[in-house]
Amino acid sequence: MTEYVHKVQYYETDKMSIVHHSNYIRWFEEARIDWLEKAGCHMKTIEDAGVLIPVLSVTCNYHSMVRFGDNVIVKTKVESFNGAKVVFSYEIVDEATGEKKNTGSSTHCFIDGDGKLISLKKYNVEMYEKLKGFVD
Repeated sequence: MTEYVHKVQYYETDKMSIVHHSNYIRWFEEARIDWLEKAGCHMKTIEDAGVLIPVLSVTCNYHSMVRFGDNVIVKTKVESFNGAKVVFSYEIVDEATGEKKNTGSSTHCFIDGDGKLISLKKYNVEMYEKLKGFVD
């Protein structure tokens, strides 16, 4: 599990200074990119290697409001990874209180530049080993 800290920006909120629901999914992406970097696979490096990681599905469950100026921690964990598909889970908590604010998940596959499904085990062994090593 990794932790990514996000400071809520004014533009992410509505007139009541409450975070708009769409931003949580963006925070999932920020935390996922952070997870990949910590695993030693920067997004640019991944894409330069001809690998794309599209979203197949996403869930987002709202538990409590987040407001402008709050700092939240997005805890990211890989639930499953087989080289062809990866499932991440997320828990967003208030940095100051630890209160759970949101939970969710996202499922992704790996494709090449032509949009064809690939297995990292075969397509890019080094990348597969880095990711697999960070999951275990």
